[in-house]
Formats: sequence, structure tokens, C-alpha cells
Amino acid sequence: MIELQNVSKYYVSKEAGEKAAVRNINLKIECGELFVLVGESGSGKTTLLKMLNGLIEKDSGEIVIAGKNSRDYNRRQLRLNMGYVLQQIALFPNMNVAENIALIPELKGWDKKRIRHRTLELLERVQLPPSYLKRKPSELSGGEQQRIGILRAIIAEPQIILMDEPFSALDPLSRLELQNLIKQIHSDFATTIVFVTHNVEEALKLGDRIAVMKGGMLQQVGAPNTILQQPENEYVQRFFGTADSAVTNNRAAI
Repeated sequence: MIELQNVSKYYVSKEAGEKAAVRNINLKIECGELFVLVGESGSGKTTLLKMLNGLIEKDSGEIVIAGKNSRDYNRRQLRLNMGYVLQQIALFPNMNVAENIALIPELKGWDKKRIRHRTLELLERVQLPPSYLKRKPSELSGGEQQRIGILRAIIAEPQIILMDEPFSALDPLSRLELQNLIKQIHSDFATTIVFVTHNVEEALKLGDRIAVMKGGMLQQVGAPNTILQQPENEYVQRFFGTADSAVTNNRAAI
């Protein structure tokens, strides 16, 4: 589904000169996989994520999506066909819930009846009543806003969803509920999800596979149990050393 071949991105500053945000990344993400990028701040995980839909341009290498080089896609169409969920939620404050959810389907030419039917269907899935459609984002809690952000990302049935630390600003209970929701959505729709987090427990719970990043480079890629039990270097061992072993037993909990 997604393949990165020797992908790099550099930034230049007066203080540090040229610095690699992402360096020589080679990676394959399988169709239908829930793939987690994990690492500390500045590790390059968000830069890598944003290169997948062209929000950040790579400086070298190739990105292949569904068998087609990313440079051969119309950039607008590429983004319309990828769901995107941010930490900041980014709902439009002047629009109500229904209008926020309808943005991508309208841009893709869906008729209003189809949009409403799909919206109501998805609202029920995230346990929000139809009355929420008329509410503005300011009338929702943080967890409710993020639920709407997730619905906006999935309503047009994208093959790929990108999620950039979507739950890090939420309280622990809301975070747990939304982690379970994402696992259920992934199970039901078999959507390819690329999920960025700095939280070890979240990575272990959600990921079919995990890519550990440091300094713009991949440190290890593998299944959660493999990374826990067979870390490839000292950094991976230290980074996951704080994770409770019981986390792995809870990965399938919904």
C-alpha cells in the first residue's frame, strides 16, 4: 500500500546549518495495517507522516502509494483520498458538526442525502445522538470534538488514514475510549492507518507493527511483542523499558 524508498528531508537553520529531519527511510506499510510511528519529540515521525500526503515535500527518495509514485498524483486528489486526524482536532469553529463532517464528501461530489445517511450512521457508531449535528465545536468536550474529527476523516471511506498524535491532549479516560474506537474502526473497515505517537503504551496497544524513530532515522520496525522482547539496540530497549509488560495483554481489549 505505502512504500518509502531512501526518503530524506532536510532543514536549514542559522544555528545548526543543514539538519536531517528524516534520513534515508526505507519502509513498507501493508494494506489494511495499523502502523504506528513512535519516538520522542524531534524524532521525525510527524515529518514522515506529512510527506505521505504532500503536506511536506521530501528532498530525496521515492514514495509509492497503491503502486503509484506520489509525484504522479494530483496533490489535491491525493489529500482528498486520505483521512487526516490532528492532535489539535482542527474543526472549523464557525461550522456546526454536520457541516464539519460533510466537508470532504461535498468536495468529492456526494449528494446531500448520501452525506446525511452516512453521517447519522457514523454518529451512532461513536455513540453521539443526532442532536449533535447542530452543535458548534465550542459546545463539545475535547473527546467529543476528536470523535467528530475522526468521523470527518473516515466518512468518505478513504483507503488510508493519517493520525498525528490525535489523543495526546485528552484526559486518560477519553484517550482510552478513542483508542478502542480506532481499533474497532480498523477492524470493521480494514482501513490502512498510519498513527503517530510518543506514548509507548499507546503504540503497543494499537500497532500491528511499530516503527521506532530517533534523530530522523528508523531504529527498529516490528510487531509489538518483537520490539519488547527483542530490541535491536540500546535506545529501543530504554525507550520501551518503562512499558508495563501487561500492556501487550490488553492490545485486543475493546
